[in-house]
Order: sequence, then structure tokens, then C-alpha cells
Amino acid sequence: MIPRDQALKVLADLVTDEIVVAVYQSCFDWAAIRPRDLNYVSTGAMGQASSHGLGLALGRPDKRVLVFDGDGSLLMNLGSLVTVATAAPPNLVHFVFENGCYEVNGGHPIPGAGKVDFAGFARAAGYRAAHRFDDLDAFRAAAPDLVAAEGPVFVCLRIVPGAPYPRDYGWMHSPEVRERFRRALRESAG
Repeated sequence: MIPRDQALKVLADLVTDEIVVAVYQSCFDWAAIRPRDLNYVSTGAMGQASSHGLGLALGRPDKRVLVFDGDGSLLMNLGSLVTVATAAPPNLVHFVFENGCYEVNGGHPIPGAGKVDFAGFARAAGYRAAHRFDDLDAFRAAAPDLVAAEGPVFVCLRIVPGAPYPRDYGWMHSPEVRERFRRALRESAG
């Protein structure tokens, strides 16, 4: 298993001007590890990371879009896998952090924890490529190619919590965080 923050640190070293759509605990961790205005913060949108990422990828084909989804979140919107695969945005990489529970909602186990094959779902839905990692070194070696690959690409990371990062719901729900993203998105369009 991979500590989530260590996987995010691998990705932080690769992110330059990509749009990053992160939800729940991955969002809190990512905001602490790689704060930036092109981090899209979706609040109260459990299950919608892949849909939001798809909309951004289609709307901004000039930018790479990285989605940091949770396993419980994705289970709430499995149909999005088919929608993403059908739209086939070449600039989308969909990461799912699989820990088997709804971590920020009390740690309750997800249905099918330990039995669900998320990469298999993505492959069956028609993603261009689907991968699964449970070893940090293997992920670190593959990450540059995954982030740069023609999408849609799906990457399932079997994780455990890493270092604790603050869950700042005030920041997450603030209008300022969304306005900074909108401004950065406009400015990045040239």
C-alpha cells in the first residue's frame, strides 16, 4: 500500500500548469502539498470529480486535467466512467485513491471494499489505458509517463493515509478559492 501523501508528492513534482481536480481527503492533502490557483476545489460534490474533470478537459483541450478521486466517491457515479471513455478526452488522467472507506465521512467501509477492481471498471468502460499500483516505487517510476499519456487514462492507487493534513472546510467552501481558480483558468487561456 502507498501512503497517500507520498503518492501526491510524486505527482506534485510533475505538475506544472495542469488543472487538478481533487476531492475530499485528497483535496485537503493536495492543497497542503501543492497549493496553487489551478487546483479546482469542488465542494459537496461526492461522486462528481470525474464529471467535473471531464467538463474541464473538454472545455480546455489545451490543458492537461488530472482528477484525484476517491474510491467511495467514484462508486457514487460509476456511470461517469462510460461517459469519460465515450468522450475520450486525450488530456484527462483520472487517479483514484483506493482506501476502502469513506475517509472524511467517518471511515465507514465502502461497498465491496477489497473486492472491487476499479481499473477493471475503467478498462471495461473503454478508457484508453487503466493501471493499478500498490507499490510507491513502481508508481514513482511510471508516474511521468502516466501524467503525459494520451487519455483518457485511469490510475488506481491502493493507498493508506499518510501524514495528517488539516481538513479546512472553511477554506474549501470559501468563495475566494473558486474565484482564484476562475481567474487562473482565464489567465492561462492567454
